[in-house]
Amino acid sequence: MKAVGVTSFGGPEALQVVELPEPHAGNGEVRIRVYAAAVNPTDTGFRAGLQAARLEGRPGPYIPGMDAAGVIDELGPGADGRLKIGDRVVALIVPSGPHGGAYAEQVVVPAASVVHAPAGVDFPAASTLLMNAMTARLALDALALQPGQLLAVTGSAGAFGGYVIQLGKADGLRVIADTAPSDEQLVRSLGADYVLERGDMFASLVRSMVPEGVPGLADGAVLNGRALPAIANGGGLAVIRGWEGPSERNITIHRIMVMSAATNTAALEKLVRQVEDHTLTLRVADVLPAERAAEAHRRFESGGVRGRLVLEFRS
Repeated sequence: MKAVGVTSFGGPEALQVVELPEPHAGNGEVRIRVYAAAVNPTDTGFRAGLQAARLEGRPGPYIPGMDAAGVIDELGPGADGRLKIGDRVVALIVPSGPHGGAYAEQVVVPAASVVHAPAGVDFPAASTLLMNAMTARLALDALALQPGQLLAVTGSAGAFGGYVIQLGKADGLRVIADTAPSDEQLVRSLGADYVLERGDMFASLVRSMVPEGVPGLADGAVLNGRALPAIANGGGLAVIRGWEGPSERNITIHRIMVMSAATNTAALEKLVRQVEDHTLTLRVADVLPAERAAEAHRRFESGGVRGRLVLEFRS
């Protein structure tokens, strides 16, 4: 089968099309014929070697990708009875796992990580859901705010930030979001109650609006310590790139690791339902043939992409 991966870690140019043996589903697993794989920040980090320690001793090529959409074409023994051959599905994949990531024509995944794709949604759009929306869900769960409380979000125009806004509103929260002038209409359309200028001054702008600070902040823009001044004493900061502090004023830092929820089938299914009931909006920036993965990574890393770039694996 065809896949896209790296034999040595590096920049986008390290990505290449490779031929791999056809994989087969083992106990409790399913195989998916992949039609679309979303490009995420974790993919660029994987390509650059940020997970190299987890792959030590394993021969390459190493295949990135956490988000796949396609059709089940093989069931292993003991696979979940929810699923059958021919089902249109999405999967949350751990690329450092034994079968590699989503950038491949066929992927083998634990059945628990696979759920039916949202009804009426094409494969490219479906592939943009699980990784970012689950990360947003975990961030909100960690912050544990109550309906009516204020949530601040940075990186609001991005996939993670947009899902945080929409899921936060569904939880009954009021949302303060950062934005560039060019993204203000988008961020408001996602449901933000208040929009403030993005950047290093965001925390001081939040404090000007809410003198006591907000009880929780989801940091999609990776402000890390620069976000702390926006947060009330004893509040929470959800970070997505592993920042550990130091903190201040009894603010709890929640390090969100989406891989920990890769087999939380019930939570994955709920996200699908929230697409179907229009709580969540899927946003595709562009669809490129898988052979142009290096171009997709360059575009992603240059910034300014709204929605997700998607790689397409054609028949």
